Formats: sequence, structure tokens, C-alpha cells
Amino acid sequence: MPDKTLVIKGGRVIDPSQEIDEVTDVTIAGGKVQAVGEATGHAAETIDATGKIVCPGLIDMHVHLREPGREDAETIASGCAAAVAGGFTSIACMPNTEPALDTEAMIEFVYRQAARADLCNVFPIGAITKVREGKELAEMGQMVRAGAVGFSDDGRGVASPAVMFRAMQYATMFDKALIQHCEDPDLAGGGCMNAGLTSTRLGMPGIPAMAEEMMIQRDLLLARNTRARYHVSHVSTAGGVELVREGKKRGIDVTTEVCPHHLLLTDDCVETFDTNFKVNPPLRTREDVDACIAGVADGTIDCLVTDHAPHGREDKETDFQNAPFGMIGLEVALGLYVKALITPEHCDWPRLIAMMTINPARVLGLKKGTLEPGSAADVTIIDPEMTWTVDTSAFRSHSRNSPFGGWSLKGRATHTIVGGRLNHVFSHENVVSAQD
Repeated sequence: MPDKTLVIKGGRVIDPSQEIDEVTDVTIAGGKVQAVGEATGHAAETIDATGKIVCPGLIDMHVHLREPGREDAETIASGCAAAVAGGFTSIACMPNTEPALDTEAMIEFVYRQAARADLCNVFPIGAITKVREGKELAEMGQMVRAGAVGFSDDGRGVASPAVMFRAMQYATMFDKALIQHCEDPDLAGGGCMNAGLTSTRLGMPGIPAMAEEMMIQRDLLLARNTRARYHVSHVSTAGGVELVREGKKRGIDVTTEVCPHHLLLTDDCVETFDTNFKVNPPLRTREDVDACIAGVADGTIDCLVTDHAPHGREDKETDFQNAPFGMIGLEVALGLYVKALITPEHCDWPRLIAMMTINPARVLGLKKGTLEPGSAADVTIIDPEMTWTVDTSAFRSHSRNSPFGGWSLKGRATHTIVGGRLNHVFSHENVVSAQD
């Protein structure tokens, strides 16, 4: 563990967990945050953060790392490299690997591989059901003992209300969140995009918004009766946002998250038949996008995530209907959120940082997302004025399945500090300053 003193000087320190937003210094020593305030005394190393934002390390609570089983698309090490390049110090990985993360041994495997990579914190989310088949509950207690921070069958919604009811009862015993991929499989059928005018025009099977909304509505009833902590993954529809909003008003312990592509893209993008636009839940209508943005603005949506879903080039180079769902996002998420939320003034920096730090930490019960003295020194430094062009060929991820190649974005992490160690310093090559 680093024991030398590092001082980050003169940045705009934003820590929503302590309601801090001021220009000051952050002092780090022994892998811990020592103080937030004007630094005094000698520092072995100093970072000049003038004009930059200094905040708790960013957290992405919805990432797919593909290891074990699909190491060609992503490994835990390559996913961690992509994370620190994007400014993330902690990520939570979903269990839809091959085999699934549905046992104590598989949870321990993730921690071992993350320790070998030694780049950022990785927290595994265990499967709700064995092999994610939605039939028999996995051994939740054993996975909690191994370090599982939540439970999900992500990629599949738990269709059986009886199984979901029992899962909520068990998760409540361990004070863990149940993270649901809200999609009724019968309604979704073999759909490959949003059901609507565009899918009709293109002649492709659609996934109706109702598939998301019906499962949320059912699960809110179950959560109310079990008092479970219930988290809606990647909300994408106007109806879904409204259901969560009403659930919060009724006192149900419900939280939710949204992805950048559901704030920036619509189902019209599918007209190009570019399979990088094929995601699940699918890109929706302009009205759905506006509702998701409104959900961020009024606090209905708690967290911002990537749903980073790597796929090899050969998997995506097929017809749209048969291509796998998913796009990667760790290395571009911050800039995309600035474009979707900060630039149009839907939300300010403190709100955005809260949704990427302390809020996901609270959902998962992590002692992260804060610069409180004595906490682990996980820190992200952001240049909010840096403009840059997305170059997918330069990604640290093994995969390149992003539709954002060539996009001009503003705002980027320049330093990623994990446990007091500077794990990533962004190279300013090919970056255009705001003054140019």
C-alpha cells in the first residue's frame, strides 16, 4: 500500500456524500484520504488540479466482464483496464458468464482474477437462480460469504413471481439488493429492437415497452410485501420511469439506473442496421428518452451505469436480428453523460457525480463513493472542458462494439487513483483543448 503523501491541489472538490463543493486540496497517505482542505507540510507528490474536478472514484454497478467463458471478448483484466481509462475505480460485474457466477467458488474466482489484474476494485454480483434459468434459487448465503454484493439474473428477467418472491425474502435476510433485468420473456418473444413504428417499417420483430413495465409493476408489488431492496436495471421506458417514481412515493425500497445510450439514442438509429445499436433493453422512442432524462432531473433515477457488454467483432458482424445484444461503454461513459445531461443543463456536476459514486455505493452496500477522511483513497480527476474524439481502435477493452466511434465529446477523466495509487494518467495526445 502506498505510504507517501500525495496532494491533489487546487481542484474543484465535489463529494456529494459530504455535501462538499469547493476549490481546495485533497491529501492522501497510506492509501487513505487524510484530509479535504488546504494542504500544509511536505508532499512527496503533487498533482495540480487547477480547473479540474476532483471527486470520489467513479463506480459502475453494471458491467459485463465475460470471464470465465468468453475471454476473447473481455477478461477481468482488460475490463479493469477499460474501467480505469474511463475514470472508474470500482465496477460491479454481472453473473451472465459461462459458467454463471452462481456459486461461492465463482464469486471467489472473480476476486482472485481482479487481485491479479490489480487495477481497480471489482465486486461480483451473484446469480439469483442456478445457471440463471429462473427455476431454482442459487445459494445466496454462500455467495454473500464469498463477497457477492447483490443478486441478478441479468440478461434474463426472473419470470416466475413465486421464484422472485422467494428470492426477495432471502435477499432481505442478507440485506442485499435484488437487481432485476425487467423484461417479461413472453412479451419480448424473439424481438430484436423496440416495438413501434420503426420496427414495423423495417419488418423486424419488436420488444414492447410493456415487457419492461409489466415486470416492474409485478416486482414492486412483491417488494412492497417482502420489504426487499429492489433495483431496476437499465430502465428504458417512460412507463418504467413512472412506475419507479410512484413506487418511491409509496415507500417501496426501489432504486433504478439508466445507461448513456438510453439518454442519447432512439430506435431510429436501427435504420442503419448497424448491430452496434442492438442492445437490451432496446433503444426506445424520443418520448422514452425524454422521460429517462426527466427521471434523472427529478431524482427518480438513482444511478448512471454503462451496461458495458463486450462482443467480438465476428459476433457482431452478422444480420441485425441474429447479432448479440450489447455495446461497450466504460471508456466513453463520462463524456456521453456530459453530452446527455450536463451540456443541456438537465443536471449539474454534483448531481451527476452523486449518481456515479455514492448512490451506487449505497445500493450495493459498498464502503466507497466518498472522500471522507480515513476512507480508501479512490479518486477521479476530471477535466470538464477537455474535448476529444472517440477512437474505438484505442480502447483498452478487448472489444470494439460501440456505435460512438468518431463522436466528439467534452469532459474526460485525466487521473484515476485507486487505493492511493495512480493507476491511470490520461495521455493528452490527440486531445483538443477548449481554447483551440
